[in-house]
Amino acid sequence: MAESWALAVDEQEAAAESLGGLQIKEKEKEEKPKAEANGTAKPEEEGEKQDEEDKEDKAAQSLLNKLIRSNLVNTTNQVEVLQRDPNSPLYSVKSFEELRLKPQLLQGVYAMGFNRPSKIQENALPMMLAEPVCVPSGSSPQNLIAQSQSGTGKTAAFVLAMLSHVDASRKWPQCLCVSPTYELALQTGKVIEQMGTFYPEVKLAYAIRGNKLDRGMKIQEQIVIGTPGTVLDWCAKLRFIDPKKIMVFVLDEADVMIATQGHQDQSIRIQRLLPQNCQMLLFSATFEDSVWRFAQRIVPDPNIIKLKREEETLDTIKQYYVLCNCKEEKFTALCNIYGAITIAQAMIFCHTRKTAGWLAGELSREGHQVALLSGEMMVEQRAAVIDRFRDGKEKVLVTTNVCARGIDVEQVSVVINFDLPVDRDGNPDNETYLHRIGRTGRFGKRGLAVNMVDSKHSMNILNRIQDHFNKKIEKLNTDDLDEIEKIAN
Repeated sequence: MAESWALAVDEQEAAAESLGGLQIKEKEKEEKPKAEANGTAKPEEEGEKQDEEDKEDKAAQSLLNKLIRSNLVNTTNQVEVLQRDPNSPLYSVKSFEELRLKPQLLQGVYAMGFNRPSKIQENALPMMLAEPVCVPSGSSPQNLIAQSQSGTGKTAAFVLAMLSHVDASRKWPQCLCVSPTYELALQTGKVIEQMGTFYPEVKLAYAIRGNKLDRGMKIQEQIVIGTPGTVLDWCAKLRFIDPKKIMVFVLDEADVMIATQGHQDQSIRIQRLLPQNCQMLLFSATFEDSVWRFAQRIVPDPNIIKLKREEETLDTIKQYYVLCNCKEEKFTALCNIYGAITIAQAMIFCHTRKTAGWLAGELSREGHQVALLSGEMMVEQRAAVIDRFRDGKEKVLVTTNVCARGIDVEQVSVVINFDLPVDRDGNPDNETYLHRIGRTGRFGKRGLAVNMVDSKHSMNILNRIQDHFNKKIEKLNTDDLDEIEKIAN
């Protein structure tokens, strides 16, 4: 079995390499955000302290979401639109034809597989493509602040806006897009290249570290995409770009941007170089107060679009706990559950990389097809592992909490908390608990969640989670196979 485990890992890594082309560059210090601290417990064993999964970087998570989303998320979420002028008519579109796009852009949109606009596109595109509004001091563009999660089609929306506003006969930068990292800039660039396939006159330049240009030259490409530090240098210091000729400015992933030291200040300095009639578009997945304050500094007089988050519920999920004394007993309980019920696919959450690695090895030795996600993997490797799991090549995904945000796999019917989710102070992390087990009850299906409890401390955590959600978590005796079979029916 050890050989098959090693083979599976080789296959995962080979799959990761096949994604190619987007190597994470450690040396990109300026472009690489400082990692956000992720909540983790104080481990019971001193030896595991170094092993805590306490670092995750928002940019890596965002890139991972882009890599694993092959199509748009089918969302039923409501879109809320706040117009800067509440009296003006609110336009939304149900087809791309209604937008009167250039034929070569419409062709590009359909070639990418978009048949009709997504929820965010229905409302955002008419605003972004609207002619500037005439006001006494000149013309005022339709600025936009939009909140939307990964997979909602917002990148395609602002790319379409940039390509629509460009005048291909003018050989200078007219649209500027700023992304938090090198890798995210490349991802957006790919979308521009795909959508502009039938519009070859429009060219794209990357303002990213390592793209060295001769001093004194002027860029002729109409769209420039890059990271804040390099874009600022190209506009202010090296003068490759004349910022006064920019008509559309996009700031993507604002929440990731402000998590990075220096990026916030650089973005504001870029914005100040731009003309007053430049259209400002800002996108963010979340809007904490700090993001909101930043957005209002970047985007004057905005229209605002919010995509309300899907309400996750525990109503369709049966929750149980199992009493154990150590990780070996937890593993035995896990094997008993697997022996008694049919599981399509399962996700198992561990607190540390060390535990996750140990558990994946043990499960593999028992003959299970196991995928392992862990923090030291490169983003492309993680994406490959998730794709394999989604395709059903592995039936069990063992992961630390840090790696599993935003992963939706419809076939997951069971979630096992090998370790309960806790924050850095050792208190219950209720939001993470909801996200973890909420995966099993998606799409109206009934799900099953099993929590492993191995100490008085973890029993206390479980009781507090139970009180928080006001949902009873039943005790399960995994030595009684009849009892386990009952829970599956």
